[in-house]
Amino acid sequence: MAAEESRYLLGGPAPSSDRRVRNEKLYLATFAAVLGPLSFGFVLGYSSPVIPELRKISDPELRLDINQASWFGSVVTLGAAAGGILGGYLVDKVGRKLSLMLCSVPYVFGYIVIISAQNVWMLYFGRMLTGLASGITSLVVPVYISEVSHPKVRGMLGSCVQLMVVTGILGAYIAGLTLKWRWLAVLCSFPSCIMLLFMSFMPETPRFLLNQNKRSEAIAALRFLRGPHADHEWECTQIEASVQEEGLNLSEFKNPSIYRPLLIGVALMFFQQVTGINAVMFYAETIFEDANFKDSRMASVVVGSIQVCFTAVAALIIDKTGRKVLLYISGIIMALSTALFGLYFKMVLPNQNNSSNPDVWFALNSASPGTESSISWLAVVSLGLFVAGFALGWGPVPWLVISEIFPLKTRGLSSGACVLTNWVMAFLVTKEFNDLIGFLTSYGTFWLFSAFCCLNVTFTAFYVPETKGQTLEQIEAYFRRS
Repeated sequence: MAAEESRYLLGGPAPSSDRRVRNEKLYLATFAAVLGPLSFGFVLGYSSPVIPELRKISDPELRLDINQASWFGSVVTLGAAAGGILGGYLVDKVGRKLSLMLCSVPYVFGYIVIISAQNVWMLYFGRMLTGLASGITSLVVPVYISEVSHPKVRGMLGSCVQLMVVTGILGAYIAGLTLKWRWLAVLCSFPSCIMLLFMSFMPETPRFLLNQNKRSEAIAALRFLRGPHADHEWECTQIEASVQEEGLNLSEFKNPSIYRPLLIGVALMFFQQVTGINAVMFYAETIFEDANFKDSRMASVVVGSIQVCFTAVAALIIDKTGRKVLLYISGIIMALSTALFGLYFKMVLPNQNNSSNPDVWFALNSASPGTESSISWLAVVSLGLFVAGFALGWGPVPWLVISEIFPLKTRGLSSGACVLTNWVMAFLVTKEFNDLIGFLTSYGTFWLFSAFCCLNVTFTAFYVPETKGQTLEQIEAYFRRS
């Protein structure tokens, strides 16, 4: 019976009895790991309530001008890009568990620097450190969860990464309504401390342990994760069959089974950012203000709540619908909503080419009186659709897929390349958005985003494999066969 249960969880037929391998400790290990993405979310959400406060602060050494505020928000992405490179090295050298525990150090130290900041450069340095930790987290946690999970729940648990990120962002928005910036930094440091405590009691992943020839420890990890009644030896044998004992040689990237999943992963990260998610979120508060939402901070809470709700929906249905279906639905919704955004700007600014001033809101204020208010509902509906669409697919699914498709021996290096791509693109889109508006006009820019969303759907149809219900070893075998 134990063997039947294990094989059911690994994608085989259901056992003859209703008895199942227990998942409680697997869920506990996942909870400990996703405290990292929760910390990551607090880092991303921290700047939204803090920048307005720091722009008005009385201390001239800490007061931010427009350019400094932009860097305060975007320097995190540079730190995260570096964290992706470092995380790719750490995850293969010291393991998944220890990498997660180590990344709590730059989280906490970064917030200490921010709390004690005496000038703008200390703020930048603190943000860079928390960004570094976020980059490591965004790489290691999906890998850890995918390697400890079984196929029946891997999609749901993997989607919890993005769910906790958006929960952290929402938490920072809500806390920012009442807390000053230093106290908000104190609060944001708590999740990483709790993660360090919890992860010290969790096992390393069986796949990493077997790759290090630590079979007895791998069996102990499986016993913790699957319960005492599962056939640990059988699952261990299945994993061992795909473990490559030899080290990775860069010349192996000429092998299609190595470079094809890498190219798919990099493309997913690229397409996730060129949907325009950061640009849309940047202007979210002012869109709500034009629709007579007077408290722009509450607008951020509304947007964050939409993200959390639809990411939770994605987590609940992803193991039933599959990854590709959600990417299709998400891409289509985002293509339509960004096209509506473009239409909104075209109607509000019918004679404005934006080339002389790329600031969208300067242009809106110079539009004919009442025009934007009369159709502001179109911008609000577009924003809600876009955020919901992104949260349903292109937010969580790319992170899940890159944790599933790479062979074990290239998982660290390939994941690092994907995380680096994601954060570099996030930085470029955020910093160059106004220049893009100046070149293409505001409505042209959003129609460009719409075209990229259409490309997302096409790319998914032809190149992204469906990984629902398959073990990591079966996915690796698929790329070897093809």
